Amino acid sequence: MTQEQSKRIQTSVLNNLEKKVLIWIAERMPKWVTSDMMTYFGSFGAIVIAAGYILSAKNINFLWLASAGVVINWFGDSLDGTIARVRNQQRPKYGFFLDHNIDCLNEAVMFIGAGLSPLMHLNMALLLYAGYMLLSVYVYISAHLKGEFRITYIKMGPTEFRLIAIIINTIFIYIPALRQFSLSFSVLGNDVEFLLMDCFAAVIFLILLGAYSVSFVKDAKQYAKEEPLIRK
Repeated sequence: MTQEQSKRIQTSVLNNLEKKVLIWIAERMPKWVTSDMMTYFGSFGAIVIAAGYILSAKNINFLWLASAGVVINWFGDSLDGTIARVRNQQRPKYGFFLDHNIDCLNEAVMFIGAGLSPLMHLNMALLLYAGYMLLSVYVYISAHLKGEFRITYIKMGPTEFRLIAIIINTIFIYIPALRQFSLSFSVLGNDVEFLLMDCFAAVIFLILLGAYSVSFVKDAKQYAKEEPLIRK
């Protein structure tokens, strides 16, 4: 069962407004603009994000480039499926396969780019990517087993996280003291340094891990009831 065949569960804060905006845009897109083009445009946005973060080592104002990349990524990633639905040109298997494979690659580019910036350590960026992938795999498994494609958790979805990223980038541009923040402590005899962006990453990771853990336990119990162990 694919995403298009599964029931989409999207209850984020901005969902209703975002859906109306996307449909409005999709209905006015030129016919030569295809869903695949939007998917790859989203990938271009991911590259722009990574470039902005990496170049922020030269000039902090390159974070504006990273934020522009977030908007480009949202535009492409959100419109690819919307265009297909508006034009009644859905290709469930192909779309699901292409979109989510590309998404995983895009996220890797973005997180690694952030980890190569002076604002976040690479190990924290990779930990955050691992949390994202953990929840993504759970979503894909649920789409197959439950016929549900849950896009949002605790009223937060990809769009809300993108908006948070833009806000954080803007704050870091205008408040130099935040870029200089450093928290050092010892773990098992090893010195550990956390930058402020690392702290944000840790909080987001814990949110992702919490959403995964609660959903995992809940669904595992439900599946156990549906398929009880029969002892012979």
